[in-house]
Amino acid sequence: MSGAGGFITAQLLNGTSGQPPVDIGRDPAREAAHRELSDPAYHQNDPSLLQRALNAFWDWVGSLFDSASGATPGGPLGLIVIAVVVFALIAALWWRLGTPQRTATSGGTVFDDRPRSAAEHRTTAEAHAAARRWNEAVQERMRAIVRSLEERALLDPRPGRTADEAAAEAGRTLPGHTDRLRAAARTFDDVTYGGRAADEAAYIRLRDLDQDLTRTKPALSDAPRGAVA
Repeated sequence: MSGAGGFITAQLLNGTSGQPPVDIGRDPAREAAHRELSDPAYHQNDPSLLQRALNAFWDWVGSLFDSASGATPGGPLGLIVIAVVVFALIAALWWRLGTPQRTATSGGTVFDDRPRSAAEHRTTAEAHAAARRWNEAVQERMRAIVRSLEERALLDPRPGRTADEAAAEAGRTLPGHTDRLRAAARTFDDVTYGGRAADEAAYIRLRDLDQDLTRTKPALSDAPRGAVA
């Protein structure tokens, strides 16, 4: 036992052994008690710092729950009902909207399978349009546009080209259609990578652009040297 502990114990023994207790002042007694209670032997079973932090956290959570229960009609039961309703609404929205799609990006390539001719892409696009599968119809018509420009040597055949890149490069040799080419590329990206749904009007715009491009002569004098194969 520490010196302070011996001091207090001695005072207690003197008071219970028939001996007159030693008369000490209030301040010295308080200091002696403080020293003895600071002995590690008195704190062996104290909770750890982590345990005290967890206890404080759960006390805080409990106080929040009590406050919310007091402010909610019906008390704790009403709070549980509200939580169930909120969860049901979230689940319904998730089921209705599906998994969130990633935002639109211009990093995806136009072609993702075996090389096909512009005519094949047009045929596939028309088949999708007839079945009112507008997303697929838009995608195939954009591929037909890019493949047609490659077949006419207005674009260099290049794997990994994005729709935005194709529109920008084609706009140099077909300047009268620059804005429509960019709009077509944006529609393709929105449908393919942005999770948006196309409609008949979007497909018709790409179909009309494809037809107009086939009738347009390139402005070769304005094209950079490497733009034409």
